Amino acid sequence: MNIILPAMGEGVIEATINKWFVKEGAEVKEDDPLVEVATDKVDSEIPAPSAGIIVEIKVSEGSVVKVGDLIAVLESSIAVQPEEAKKIDKEVERIRETINIVREEKKEELQVSSEMKSRTPSGKFLSPLVRNIAVQEGISYSELDSLTGTGMDGRITRDDILGLLNERNKKSIETEKEVDKVVQPAASQGDEIIEMDRVRKLIAEHMVMSKRTSPHVTSFIDADVTRMINWRNSIKEKFLAREGQKLTLTPIFIDAVARALIDFPMVNISVDGNNIIKKKNINIGMATALPDGNLIVPVIKNANEKNLTGIARAVNDLAERARSNKLKPDEITGGTFTVTNFGTYNNLSGTPIINQPQAAILGTGAVRKMPAVIETPDGDMIGIRQLMILSLSYDHRVIDGALAGKFLNRIKEILENYTPDLL
Repeated sequence: MNIILPAMGEGVIEATINKWFVKEGAEVKEDDPLVEVATDKVDSEIPAPSAGIIVEIKVSEGSVVKVGDLIAVLESSIAVQPEEAKKIDKEVERIRETINIVREEKKEELQVSSEMKSRTPSGKFLSPLVRNIAVQEGISYSELDSLTGTGMDGRITRDDILGLLNERNKKSIETEKEVDKVVQPAASQGDEIIEMDRVRKLIAEHMVMSKRTSPHVTSFIDADVTRMINWRNSIKEKFLAREGQKLTLTPIFIDAVARALIDFPMVNISVDGNNIIKKKNINIGMATALPDGNLIVPVIKNANEKNLTGIARAVNDLAERARSNKLKPDEITGGTFTVTNFGTYNNLSGTPIINQPQAAILGTGAVRKMPAVIETPDGDMIGIRQLMILSLSYDHRVIDGALAGKFLNRIKEILENYTPDLL
């Protein structure tokens, strides 16, 4: 039986072999972990599809393999049952879908390159291969025009354009080195130098990429959530007794966001070049701190189709498995909007960074008892109310202040008058 690298989630087409848990000749049981693989999103284990003996390991630790590649051969001691055959067929179909998506992306690149003019402004001929490389690497006509072609009649060749890319990379590296000389803090005697682990490096790259990609704007609004807090306090013990788990504020925030996104679908979007993709599904990510200090964002798929109990179960399950490193790759992909709860650590507010390729993220601050003006038929009065601050960071390329303000105000209205769907 061939063991292949399974589909690892939306947009993931390859993974690195981190560690093999078995050796050739080892006897394994069904669902025994065989190997740990790492994508740019999460580390996960691939289990044995059935009991048997590992005949051959095809790829070594540290190798990068693509979805669908053969990684090991298992001599199964159990005949494949119809149900197992169905599972295998389903997995193969998922892999084919992933491969087809990659092929479509390549086809789009070729189409763009075919639409590119075959000559530069000064008349230099550009072959289809050169145009394709130029499209992939973002090389402009003016850069191509500056090249001295080494081909027949001064044509620009593949080697010419690769040389341009090499020079561009050299300049970029030299610039980075010069910047590092200026901004790199020197370690003083007694300082401890801690190298970032792989996950922290990925988080850092993702955050910097997001700030470079999207012009961030953050809007704030305060909400009087006294009614919501009182309701939650009145129901939480019954909920714990019935469901065997706590009802925290996070599911309520996610429920409110899901409802608001139905009312304002143009916040539930992403950007692809000059196109805006309005998402059909409402998949809400929740930023979750890990014990090692890193961060991960598991996703609640189709949150708008769940009642509060369903959302609470999903939140508690995903948070628990995130902290024990047991999330599946497809449970951290496909998000269309993210919620991050500053109030967990008693912080009042913050300016969260957008989780690309999404277009907005909501930050929820700590709920505090504060004196507030209460309007009554007999006039205004001062009372003790439960207040919190909501902050929305959004991509100003595609979401303007008016839309962001209306969306944020809608979340405030839902929380201040919170009435959950059937528990």
